[in-house]
Amino acid sequence: MSSPIHHLRDAARERGLTVAVAESLTSGLLASEVGKGEAAGEWFSGGVVAYRMPVKTHVLGVPDGTDPTSPECATALATGVRALLDADVAVSTTGVGGPDDEDGHPAGTVYLGWATADDAGAEHFRFDGEPEDVLAATVDHAVRLLVRLAEAERRRA
Repeated sequence: MSSPIHHLRDAARERGLTVAVAESLTSGLLASEVGKGEAAGEWFSGGVVAYRMPVKTHVLGVPDGTDPTSPECATALATGVRALLDADVAVSTTGVGGPDDEDGHPAGTVYLGWATADDAGAEHFRFDGEPEDVLAATVDHAVRLLVRLAEAERRRA
């Protein structure tokens, strides 16, 4: 059975798309997973780990005062990294990995942002388990979101 990374690679290569990621919650785990894809140098533009709010704001354009665990932050991260790395599609991760709640958000609260040339938005998830479980689920869902975005872009071609 083909993995989501293979699906991403195929969709990106067939359409000639480039992919980028912005990570807060996952601290580079998503970029590492995407970079495992065959011929990633052809279609993976790269990623930015923006853990602290000043980095989110100054590098990726997240507006000052934005809740870091919010759909607004996730969308801004994805839009910012897409522009910064001149990619066709981008996904971002932000949230609370746990084990404790943070700033009024329960552990396991996750937002995945996404951006294409035509649109941007965010998806909300709530994952259970230890921090490692939350991070693994986040990376898995983020890769699957990238596949959906790339396949949608391919169909428009």
